[in-house]
Amino acid sequence: MSVHVITFGCRLNSYESDIIKRNAQTASLTNAVIINSCAVTNEAEKKLRKTIKGLKKKNPHLSIILTGCAAQISPDFYKNFDGVDFVIGNKEKMQETTYFDIQEKMLSNEYGSVAVGDIMSVQHTYEDEYVIAEGSKTRAFVEIQNGCNHRCTFCTIPFGRGNNRSVPLGSLVKRVRNLIDYGYKEVVLTGVDITDYGQDLPIKITLGEAVKRLLSCVPNIIRLRLSSIDVSEVNKELLQVIAEEERLMPFFHISMQSGDAMILKRMKRRHSPEDVTNFCKIVREYRKDAVFGADIITGFPTETEEHFNNTCKLVEENAISHLHVFPYSQRDGTPAAKMPQIAHHIRRERAYKLREIGHSILREYYSTCIGKVVTVLFEKGNEGKTENNSKVYVNTQVQENALLPVKIVEITQNKDELKLFGELL
Repeated sequence: MSVHVITFGCRLNSYESDIIKRNAQTASLTNAVIINSCAVTNEAEKKLRKTIKGLKKKNPHLSIILTGCAAQISPDFYKNFDGVDFVIGNKEKMQETTYFDIQEKMLSNEYGSVAVGDIMSVQHTYEDEYVIAEGSKTRAFVEIQNGCNHRCTFCTIPFGRGNNRSVPLGSLVKRVRNLIDYGYKEVVLTGVDITDYGQDLPIKITLGEAVKRLLSCVPNIIRLRLSSIDVSEVNKELLQVIAEEERLMPFFHISMQSGDAMILKRMKRRHSPEDVTNFCKIVREYRKDAVFGADIITGFPTETEEHFNNTCKLVEENAISHLHVFPYSQRDGTPAAKMPQIAHHIRRERAYKLREIGHSILREYYSTCIGKVVTVLFEKGNEGKTENNSKVYVNTQVQENALLPVKIVEITQNKDELKLFGELL
């Protein structure tokens, strides 16, 4: 078999996996699987380890190369994990020479090497041209920055990704222009903390200023999205481009984590519940069709029922409909791991309750869409997404990457997933 890349975790990993695959193919790696891992929760690493065991059981002669945040944070553990043949860090995975080195070791039957450098010493982003991925041309994820300068008490990601470093604006414009010329109709700007973009560049620039210039320099962009937003870093430039630029899609995913002031302080987050409310209110004044999502942790250490109820209230009051809810996952070496812990069943119960609240808000929002005509970017078969990230399907096959008007007819549900059903016009 040829080389295959398995991606876990964030959209930044998805972007990087395209580059990993190209570099591995250039080095002529064969009969190998590269796993680009995630370490955001214990569950993510459990899934990773299960995948490694399954791959090796199915094909004992398969070479498994592990990279990503799990490899960067715990290289010695994974070096000795049964089934892993090579471990490479987050800097090394982006370098073409890494895969030539591995190819030489495989030919010499030298397995078990570790190539993981000091991620905190990395000061620049990957500077090569964007790799055009095989297959779909509907949506492209583009790295705008990497790393994080903040130290939330529950998070290990800065130790996997390093400190904040931004892609120079000129490189960003060139990458996006190439993608649009190739045929992509939607570009998602992604990273670890994208609202901190530009503060490390020789000439500082904000995310809002960068988005404005990007849209000006690449006028044929049809859809541009932001992957996530830290409301503590939102400024007037970003709000201005949200207000003025219709090509910036009206869906905003907030890195919220909690809706209680005390828990946010214990998490060492830099925003308040009021910041979330103000952001949603201002954006809705500018964009009537704006929709919001959020990442939320339930059962964070010391979280009481009152704290949790404050989170539920904040979600409901601001009609945040697209929720990514995670029961708190204790990570060794983090300050939160030393705090008084909440029982696992309570974490799960609160996560279930919050997901149900989000489900109700989403259904209520979808009910307002019935009868409306929306523009859908079709990704595969008969499914696609609207400008504000709603999932829509029709009863006929549609050419991939088609951008078509659809009249919404009804809400459908498959297990826990809500979708909109519509008719092509």
